[in-house]
Amino acid sequence: MNHYADWIRALPQVDTPFTGLEGRMIAGPHGQTVFFHAEEEFEVPPHSHGAQWGVVVAGTLHLTIDGEESTYAPGETYDIPAGAEHSARLEAGSSVIDVFQDPDRYRAK
Repeated sequence: MNHYADWIRALPQVDTPFTGLEGRMIAGPHGQTVFFHAEEEFEVPPHSHGAQWGVVVAGTLHLTIDGEESTYAPGETYDIPAGAEHSARLEAGSSVIDVFQDPDRYRAK
C-alpha cells in the first residue's frame, strides 16, 4: 500500500538505477524532495553524495552511515552528512521522504 496522497503519487517519477523502488519528486534550485515507496524489501548499495535528511512515513528503514547501523520506525528522522558513505534496506511496504541538498540528485523519468 502506497501511503502518499494522490497528488503526491501524480508528481514526476524519479529515474533511478534501482528496480523495485518508486519515487516521486519535487525539485527546486536549493534541493530536491523525493517520496520513496518500496512495495517489497529493497536494498540500496553503499554510495555517497551531498547532504540528505529524511523521515520514515511507514514501515522500517535500516540505515548504515559510515559503518554505523541504525533502524528507524515511522516518525523517526535521519541525517546523512555530505560525502558520508551510506547504504539502506527498506522492509516491504516502507515509505520514506528524503530531502537532498543536491538539487539535481535525481532526474524525472
